Amino acid sequence: MFKKENCTLNRQQVEEKAQALLAQMTLKEKVWMLNGNWDPVGSFEKYQNMYNPVPIETNGCPRLEVSPIRFSDGPRGVVMGQSTCFPVSMARGASFDPDLERRIGDAIGKEARAQGANYFGGVCINLLRHPAWGRSQETYGEDPFLIGEMGKALTEGVQAHNVIACVKHYAVNNIENSRFWVDVKADERTMREVYLPHFKKCIDAGAASVMGAYNLYNGDHCCESRVLLTEILRDDWGFEGFTISDFVAGVRDTQKAIEAGLDIEMPMPIHYQQNLLKAVEEGRVAEETVDTAVLRVLHTLLVFENTPEKMTYSMDLVASREHAELAREAAEKSMVLIKNANGVLPFQKTVKRVLVAGELGNRANTGDAGSSNVSAPYVVTPFEGLQNYFGTDAEIVFCDESELDKAADEAARADCVIIAVGNDKFDEGEYIGPDTNDEFSFGEAVAKGYENMGKSVSGFGEPIPNDEGAKGGDRTNLSLKPAQIELIRRIGNTNPNTVVVLIGGGMIMTKEWDDLVPAIVHSWYSGMEGGNALPQILFGDVNPSGKLPFTIPQDESHLPYFSNTDAEITYDLYHGYTLLEKQGHKPAYPFGFGLSYTTWEYGEPRLEKQDDHILVMVDLTNTGNVAGAEVVQVYVGLKQSAIDRQKKLLKGFKKAYLEPGQSTCVTIPVALDELRYFSNEQRKWVFEPGTYLFYAGSSSAEADLQVKEVDLS
Repeated sequence: MFKKENCTLNRQQVEEKAQALLAQMTLKEKVWMLNGNWDPVGSFEKYQNMYNPVPIETNGCPRLEVSPIRFSDGPRGVVMGQSTCFPVSMARGASFDPDLERRIGDAIGKEARAQGANYFGGVCINLLRHPAWGRSQETYGEDPFLIGEMGKALTEGVQAHNVIACVKHYAVNNIENSRFWVDVKADERTMREVYLPHFKKCIDAGAASVMGAYNLYNGDHCCESRVLLTEILRDDWGFEGFTISDFVAGVRDTQKAIEAGLDIEMPMPIHYQQNLLKAVEEGRVAEETVDTAVLRVLHTLLVFENTPEKMTYSMDLVASREHAELAREAAEKSMVLIKNANGVLPFQKTVKRVLVAGELGNRANTGDAGSSNVSAPYVVTPFEGLQNYFGTDAEIVFCDESELDKAADEAARADCVIIAVGNDKFDEGEYIGPDTNDEFSFGEAVAKGYENMGKSVSGFGEPIPNDEGAKGGDRTNLSLKPAQIELIRRIGNTNPNTVVVLIGGGMIMTKEWDDLVPAIVHSWYSGMEGGNALPQILFGDVNPSGKLPFTIPQDESHLPYFSNTDAEITYDLYHGYTLLEKQGHKPAYPFGFGLSYTTWEYGEPRLEKQDDHILVMVDLTNTGNVAGAEVVQVYVGLKQSAIDRQKKLLKGFKKAYLEPGQSTCVTIPVALDELRYFSNEQRKWVFEPGTYLFYAGSSSAEADLQVKEVDLS
């Protein structure tokens, strides 16, 4: 059973109580346990917010005092009310700091409980296969190991406050516009090694719920895939929590879903409830199948509700000063300095005139307008953050892309120039739109859910619109917009003290303008306090320590195939840095790369073989004049393999904070199990004996790594 170490009930007591409750339930009560009751019209009328202003609740069983599941979405924070808006997950992935992510989970757990939720559907861990994916901002990067470590930390932080953590979207959900109908083909080895290990890591850490995905996997919708929901998740991994569907479009067939292992249909009863009751009464679905699903929900609730509370959860926790400071800390630790020619950064604090150029420099921009949108009490823009930072000590001037002449004049006059460019909710994000390749209609499904809930509603023939008309969806452009590039070309080399600040949720190509500016900072969608964090980085109060959680290639042709119009797409072992290494392409900026205002010296790595792992020890010294943090990364490859393998894979990392002149020994354990491959022929994990290469250093680039061999024959 999932880990809740302080639960006052043992396994046998949980089972006995669950069985006793089940025995008292009528068939209708059991079936009614297994669906949500979302009311978008009622929510909009009461809160001017259709989606999730208050928890979306299942029915529970009031007669027996069985609690409902009370759902809140994420992962930028709690989407209900006016909660703390943290930087997006991709930014937090760039921190390479699981301890920080665990603290964010702790804050999210508190804010969820304060607002009546007992379930957080925001542990988003679909890896970034291709940077065109519209929801890349909701995950931690391109590497399964990094995603797993960060997802595990968020899970543990949230569940510490008796909030059920849900990992999603299970599985191979890596394209947005075709997500309702695309069929992803992948062999078992690809799934086990690339697209599933981070899910298993979160399950092993105790995650108590899993959300299925919209897309199909090898011919079955993921929420109706017995392979995913039963054979892998339960039979192989031993998962004992409950599963839910992705919202509205996750389930297409009542019998197929419940028999595959899909426990709860969310957010409303389109295929479950009355349809499920009828299926049982007509003998098409066995009542024992429903019993199994209900027991999973009861087991989970009993464990969480019988674990002592850490504290009282009051509304003053929501967007509290402490959480706002954590959001700013996360933004500071996430920003990645990828170029700093001639040490132009940090800028001098004695500046008197600062130009902020680019429309995004003075607009609240925390990410997409989809289900992860957090209505924060305030959002500090970069322009406002600079005003807050300098007060009356410097004049902060602003102009956008339509004012090129003014921008050129101001750039020449300013002491430093900050060009803010990138993306927003109109360029990328969750997408609800016409489904031309699918008979499914989102609007009609919602109307059907209302009908099954006994409510009458009209006007759902068309898709529910996104916020302010934001289209979102997969990206059509991996570079900047033409007007933004023109702004850089016009003023990028006017002032030697110039930085381009990239705003967005994923990779942005830089080759068209990179050589025109001396400095580039990835600042992401940096949350409600991002504007206050930015000057801390640019003016040296905080030493940047983020690392790229993805690869920036020199050319888009170096990326894997991507289509959001194909009915089928096949995934293999390679994407990101593993694909570039296989094809012999050098990246523009490698995975794991990020500069600092100080300098680091790596000692020669030392390896020590233990029973079930290899200890990698690296002496690290801060040889500069500024305190800072460095992410020591360990990659592993096999010198000669009998099978097709990636050249090397991330298998460990640790962030170390050092004062100037300080040294430490960074020790990173690498489990031998992490070195196995999955054999399609034997259908099991296999350890291949041989000489393994352990790479240790500051990024995935060979020039940044030292290598040691170890014989594991």
